Amino acid sequence: MRIALISEHASPLAAIGGVDTGGQNVHVAGLAAALAGRGHEVVVHTRRTAVTQPDRVFLRPGLTVEHVLAGPPIFLPKDELLPYMPMFAAHLARRWAERPPDVAHAHFWMSGLAALMAARDLGIPVVQTFHALGTVKRRWQGAADTSPAGRIAVEADIGRRAHAVIATCRDEVSELLRMGVRRERIVVIPCGVDLDLFCPAGSAAPRGSRQRILSIDRIVPRKGLDTVVQAMRELPEAELLIAGGTPEDDEAVRLMRMAHCYGLSDRVRLIGSVDRAEVPVLMRSADVLVSVPWYEPFGMVPVEAMACGVPVVASAVGGHLDTVAGCGMLVPPRRPRALTGALRDVLGRPRLRTSLTTAGERRARLLYGWPQVAGRTESVYLDVITERRDGVPLREAGPRPRTTEPARTGGAGREDEPERQAHG
Repeated sequence: MRIALISEHASPLAAIGGVDTGGQNVHVAGLAAALAGRGHEVVVHTRRTAVTQPDRVFLRPGLTVEHVLAGPPIFLPKDELLPYMPMFAAHLARRWAERPPDVAHAHFWMSGLAALMAARDLGIPVVQTFHALGTVKRRWQGAADTSPAGRIAVEADIGRRAHAVIATCRDEVSELLRMGVRRERIVVIPCGVDLDLFCPAGSAAPRGSRQRILSIDRIVPRKGLDTVVQAMRELPEAELLIAGGTPEDDEAVRLMRMAHCYGLSDRVRLIGSVDRAEVPVLMRSADVLVSVPWYEPFGMVPVEAMACGVPVVASAVGGHLDTVAGCGMLVPPRRPRALTGALRDVLGRPRLRTSLTTAGERRARLLYGWPQVAGRTESVYLDVITERRDGVPLREAGPRPRTTEPARTGGAGREDEPERQAHG
C-alpha cells in the first residue's frame, strides 16, 4: 500500500519538548516507521521550517519525509499556519497527481483541510486523526485559546467529509458525535509506544535519597504543572523533577518563581528537554510519574512510564480515562489537595506501588505496542480503499462499525486498589 501521512506542523524529525512539539510528532514518527515495517511505502508530508531542510529525507526502507514549502521556510507557531494550507494542498495535489497514494492519513485539523483539498479531484480516500479538538481547547482555555477563528466549524466539516476518523480515546468519540461526525465513521485506536525503548530493563538516571516525582511534558499552562508544584508543599520528603522545554520559557519562569515563594527551590528542578533515548533512563529513576493536564487528547508519557514499570498519577481527563484508569491513580485536574493525597498514597504504600507497576506494565504491553496500533490502523486504510474500489461514493464512504477500543481492567482489593476515581 502507498500511504501518505500529512502532519503540517508536527514533523517526525523534530526535537521533542518545544511549545509545538510533543505527542503528535512522536505518534507520526512511530506510526510511519511501524507501517513501513509492515511492508508499506510511506511518505510523511510536513511543512518546511528552514531553508536548509532538504526536499526529502529517507529514514529507512519504505519511509520518506518530504518537506513542503508552504509559507516562509521558518518556524511559525501552528496557530499561524492556516493561511498557508492552500499552498500546502496545492503541493500535495501536484505530487499525488504524479503518483497517487492509496490512502491519505491527516494528522491535526489543518492537515485534514489540506489533504481533503488535495484529494478532492483525485479520488483518494482521506483518514483523519485530530489529536486535539478545538471544542475541548476552547472549553478549557477560553479567551486564552489562540486557535484561528473558525477552527471549530472547519473541524466539524472535516470530520463529516473524511472517509474515516480515528479517535485516540473514547472520550474523543463523544466530542466527535456532537460535531456531527457519523458514529459508523469513527474508530478508536490509541497512540503507540516503542516497547523496545520503554521497558523496565535498563539503566536509570542517578538520584539522591529523596523520593522522586517526575513530570515530562511541554511547559505550557494547560499541562497543570503549577498544580504539581502546589502539591509539593505537603510532600516534604520528595523532590520534583520537571523535564521539557527550556528553563527560559515563560511558564518555566513562572513555575520556578512559584517554587521559590513556597520555599521549594531545593526540591523542585526544571532540567529542560531530554533526548528521546534518555527519557526511559530518566523514568526508571522515578518513584512515580505525574501528568495532570487540564485536558489531554491521549497522553503518551503516562503510557511510556507504565511500560517502564513506573506507577502513574494522572488527571481524570481525555485519554487518561482509557490508559491510566484501573492501573494508575486518577485525580481531578487543577486540584492540588487531591493530587497530594494520591502522591502520598503511591509514595507511602509499597504494596500499592507494586500493584500499579505490575498493572501498568501489563496494559502497556498488551495494548499500546506499535505493531498492534499499526495493524489496527492498516485495517482502517483497507476498509476505505475497499469501499472506494467497490464504487461507494467517497463523500458517503465510512468504515464499518467495529470495536477496537482498549478494555478497562478492574481493581485488586483495598490495599492494592489501583484506581482513584475523580468526581466534580
